[in-house]
Amino acid sequence: MEVSGKVKVVGAEQQVSPTFKKRELVVTTDEQYPQSIMIEFVQDKSDLLNTIAVGENVKVSINLGGREWINPQGETKYFNSIKGWRIEKLQSEAPATTQMPPMPAAEAFAPATDFKEEEHDDLPF
Repeated sequence: MEVSGKVKVVGAEQQVSPTFKKRELVVTTDEQYPQSIMIEFVQDKSDLLNTIAVGENVKVSINLGGREWINPQGETKYFNSIKGWRIEKLQSEAPATTQMPPMPAAEAFAPATDFKEEEHDDLPF
């Protein structure tokens, strides 16, 4: 799956345990109802965010995860996670004011003198 949008937050690396690190990225989607999606990059994938800046347009490849947890009161809770594994910078749209070079002026020409309207051609129109 993929999520595309503008980078809103690039979090600092968090060393959760001696053997586990993560980094969070928030991407705001570009749709009728924009969503701010938090995506986790874990372990060596957290380094992918080193070259990403706030405001850039990106496409993030993600995996969805889910897990069940039973709290001390015996209630079952469910949690979802969105994990990024690839990120790609997208090109910004080209400015709409791109101008074409001016066209050279058309040279004047003399009208055809040997044109006969009664001549038949094989064009269908």
